[in-house]
Amino acid sequence: MAGVQEIDVVVAHRERATVRVGDVFLKIDADPARTDVEVEAMAMAPVPTPEVLWRKPPVLALAALPGRALGRLGEPSTASATAWAAAGAAVRTLHDAPLPPWPGRSIDELAAQLDGECEWLVTNGVLPADLVTRNRQIAEAALRPWTPVFTHGDLQIAHVFADGDEITGVLDWSEACRGDALFDLATLTLGHEEHLGDVVTGYGTDVDLDVIRAWWSLRSLLAIRWLVEHGFDPSSPGCEVDVLRARM
Repeated sequence: MAGVQEIDVVVAHRERATVRVGDVFLKIDADPARTDVEVEAMAMAPVPTPEVLWRKPPVLALAALPGRALGRLGEPSTASATAWAAAGAAVRTLHDAPLPPWPGRSIDELAAQLDGECEWLVTNGVLPADLVTRNRQIAEAALRPWTPVFTHGDLQIAHVFADGDEITGVLDWSEACRGDALFDLATLTLGHEEHLGDVVTGYGTDVDLDVIRAWWSLRSLLAIRWLVEHGFDPSSPGCEVDVLRARM
C-alpha cells in the first residue's frame, strides 16, 4: 500500500508484542492492567520516558526515544563508562522518588517462586542440579528485608537509551512497583558485570555488591522457564545460563 512505512517487529510472544512504524512504537498487550501500570508509572517517574501518543486498548502508541539502547544481553555494550554512570544516576533519581501506589512481590512470594523454578529446571533436565543448587544458595542473599523504593522492575539495558553520555529515556514500565533498589541495579548490569562499577559510581551511594550478585542468580533462575516457553534462548552466549555458570 502506498504511504505505508515498513513495519519492524521489535518483540513478539503470546503475552504481548511491540512493532515500530517510523518513529512510533505500537505496544499490544493482552493484559490491560499491565498497560495501566506502564502509563501511570511513566507519568510518575522523575526520569525521561517515551511520550504517550495515544491509547486504544489493547494498543499503546509511544514516540521513539532519541539515541540508542545502552546495549543488549549477550552482546558487548558500546556505550561509554560515562553513559553507564549516567544510567546509575538516573536509577538513583527514580529510587528517591515517591513510591507508586501498587506493591511488588513479597520476599515469601519470591522464595516460593524460586523453589518452584529450581525444581522445574532440575526435574526437566534444563540445567545441571549442581548449577541450580549453587545459584540457589547465592540467591538466598537477595531474600532479605529491604526498604521499598520506586523500582522500574525490568530495567534491562535494552530499556535504557542514551545519546552519547546522556540518558535520553527509559522504556517498558509495565513491571514498575515498590521493590528492592538493588534488584534494579542487578537487572541493569545482568551479563555486563564489567560495568557494575560505573553504575554504582553514578548511583552515588554504597551498595551491597553481594546482594546484586545474588539478584543476578535469582533473576536468571526465575526467567529461564518463561524465556524457553516464549521462544527465547537463555543459553545464548552471555545470557542467563552463562550468568549462572559465571557464579560457579
